[in-house]
Amino acid sequence: MPSVNYPVELSAPDISAYMAGNTGVDYITRIDSGKPGPHVMLNALMHGNEICGAITLDHLFKNKIQPTRGILSLGFSNYKAFLRFDPQRPLMSRYVDEDMNRVWVEERLDSDEDSWELRRAREMRAYFESVDYLLDIHSMSTASPAVTLCNGLDKERDLTRKVGFPEHAAFGSGFVVGRRLIEYTPYHDVNDPKTGLLVECGQHWLKDTAVTALDSALYFLKALDMVAPEFFDAHVTNNPPPPLRELEITEGVYSKSNAFRFTEQYIGMEVIEKAGTVIARDGEEDIVTPYDNCVLVMPNHSAGAKMRVVRFARLSE
Repeated sequence: MPSVNYPVELSAPDISAYMAGNTGVDYITRIDSGKPGPHVMLNALMHGNEICGAITLDHLFKNKIQPTRGILSLGFSNYKAFLRFDPQRPLMSRYVDEDMNRVWVEERLDSDEDSWELRRAREMRAYFESVDYLLDIHSMSTASPAVTLCNGLDKERDLTRKVGFPEHAAFGSGFVVGRRLIEYTPYHDVNDPKTGLLVECGQHWLKDTAVTALDSALYFLKALDMVAPEFFDAHVTNNPPPPLRELEITEGVYSKSNAFRFTEQYIGMEVIEKAGTVIARDGEEDIVTPYDNCVLVMPNHSAGAKMRVVRFARLSE
């Protein structure tokens, strides 16, 4: 089935005022409380078309966010792709040369390969290595309920539960070629307490997605005792948060052809009651659910051949 054309309800903010920053790396600003505490970073624009993170950081800047302890950093990753954002062609600014959330592999970062995204990753690399807790803010192609994603390491699960927002959390592999930022060493090292989470805040350009992105950032800071209660209360919308619903991702499904089509207009978080239910067709092949009460996570209705089209997950007991 063809994908839905969602309206562009959000406006991309002007982030030019944040270009110089104060760290020696363009578009990264460091706010030091002057008190002992962790280094926490909110990262936006890993993909240039996912503007909710930029809206969140712009809001925090304009409202003069101050950490109550430690250091808070606000960063815009693929700003060059974002600066090409056109609401008339909103999908065209995802990246410049390649997906920046696939390049976090030491062999590539240390190689002679060249792309805009690799150059930017190398520029930001040392800064990310200095961060204790990272929230990477993203959005999705469908109007799925928001979800926190991580690989499921104990430290990731502990932090996700402490944050407690958004409602859904999915633990398991990203099933991608390359590595996402949250899988970059040291975040992916079980012996290192540094921890990164990725939050998918909703459909790229719907108004509610920006609300969820800001709330996700606020709950992340609250969990780490980094935001004043009065600031949190003044800017949060979803308070109290709904109970956390945990999912265990079991596998990723990849299309074999350009003829992959879902049988329904799934958006994500649907629970398919019976194993063996046909949810898609890849050419002549039926794609079926592998077990009862299978949850569909982040279906991709515009995938071409050899692309991930959905994750299968179980509800945690």
